[in-house]
Amino acid sequence: MAMTFFISLFILVMQGLWRYVDDIVGKGLEISVMAELLFYVALQVVPMALPLAILLAALMTFGNLGENYELTAMKASGISLWRIMKPLVVVTFFISVSAFWFSNNVLPVANLKFYTLLYSVRHARPELELKEKVYYDGVDGFRIKIDHKDRQTGTLYDVIIHDHRDGINRNVNVTMADSGRMDIDDTAGIVRLVLYSGVTYDEKVALNTKRLTERERQMYRHDIFSKEVFQIRVDGLDFSRISEEGFKTNDRMKDLTQLFHDEDSLQMSCDSITNAIHTNAKSYVMRRSRSRFASDSAYAVVLDTSNVVALSSLSSPLTPRKIQTAVQTALRTARLNKQVVDEKRYIYESERIKTNRHGMEIHKKFTLTAACLLFFFVGAPLGGIIRKGGLGMPIVISVLFFIFYYIIDTFGCKMARESVWPVWCGVWLSSGVLGAIGAFLTYNAATDSSLFKTEAYTRIADKVKMWIIKRREAKKQKDSSEN
Repeated sequence: MAMTFFISLFILVMQGLWRYVDDIVGKGLEISVMAELLFYVALQVVPMALPLAILLAALMTFGNLGENYELTAMKASGISLWRIMKPLVVVTFFISVSAFWFSNNVLPVANLKFYTLLYSVRHARPELELKEKVYYDGVDGFRIKIDHKDRQTGTLYDVIIHDHRDGINRNVNVTMADSGRMDIDDTAGIVRLVLYSGVTYDEKVALNTKRLTERERQMYRHDIFSKEVFQIRVDGLDFSRISEEGFKTNDRMKDLTQLFHDEDSLQMSCDSITNAIHTNAKSYVMRRSRSRFASDSAYAVVLDTSNVVALSSLSSPLTPRKIQTAVQTALRTARLNKQVVDEKRYIYESERIKTNRHGMEIHKKFTLTAACLLFFFVGAPLGGIIRKGGLGMPIVISVLFFIFYYIIDTFGCKMARESVWPVWCGVWLSSGVLGAIGAFLTYNAATDSSLFKTEAYTRIADKVKMWIIKRREAKKQKDSSEN
């Protein structure tokens, strides 16, 4: 199991890094930062690697026992399959309990550290490296292009710098140099370009106004230099970590105690929004309806459904202009009320999604434990049925089962997140399907069912073949007798 766990962990870590490769490459990160990022990614994928490792290890173990006829010998000695599996069930149970402790105590901290570090890496400025014949726009307000670069001396040739810091009249300041060198001061946050044999074109001089007149547009200057030091201040050249406080409110960064507390608070918020919508709508309708009548007794008559006819006698004749005014007022009021309800509904939807996510995280703490046990009850009997050890067939079957489990889990979580299903139903869907498969396989393996034996299907195929042959012969005899 140790071997299969580290194999699964390595594959999942590589897959996880591939998702964030665009955010990491070209940032000039230190080895210690990369190692820390890898460590947190490894902790994150443990809930996926552990069940897969248990499934693969169970398949290999019982497949080897079946392939070497050791499982048959134990059954022939009167030892049942359950008794053979019992020690490993105990071991898997302790692993599942450890997995629950890991998901409740270690995984939230790992998620917090990982996403904080990833956010810091994403917002770090890319490493300043100029490519030949390509404009570099990694420095705010500037675009730099070089024709070619000497790798040994670091000399840049045919340098072009466009200054775009003027947002009103762009492309007004261009510097061209025959050659140059670039130095980066990380502490001061300055990129220093020493340029040789060049010229600077500037279409305006000492312009402080925000609008350009025709005379100002005609301002023009060019400076020819043999040497010029071009300094650009750049923020964020060095990698800096941000605070973790902004990420602690996410549901994936909380343990069970925090999740239960915040879920109750979010549910109370959803209930208060719903009650507010109902109360406001009801009070508004009542208030507007009551204002149409001179007395409460008349209003009570209208509210009584048995005396709806009395409404015509209480209403006075209205002119067409008054009717048009009343309709416009009603439409305006209805639109205003709809806008208020839509705003509250938007807040409600946001709170409901947060509530569902907290509920899903609570259940996921337990589904990891269940997945470890269920994958064992799938792998152990299936290994005894197929009777193939090693890394060939078990890996293929494990991957297929894990993909099947992952697809069902993703579908169930999506249904729960969007409130199509109850949260517990969506999160536990994959475990329920896996449990049914495990019970079916364990029963067939314990009773030596012929369901997975090729000989049984071969006999059925032979019987079907003989029946077809007999039908054909009977038809030929019938045709010959008629002729």
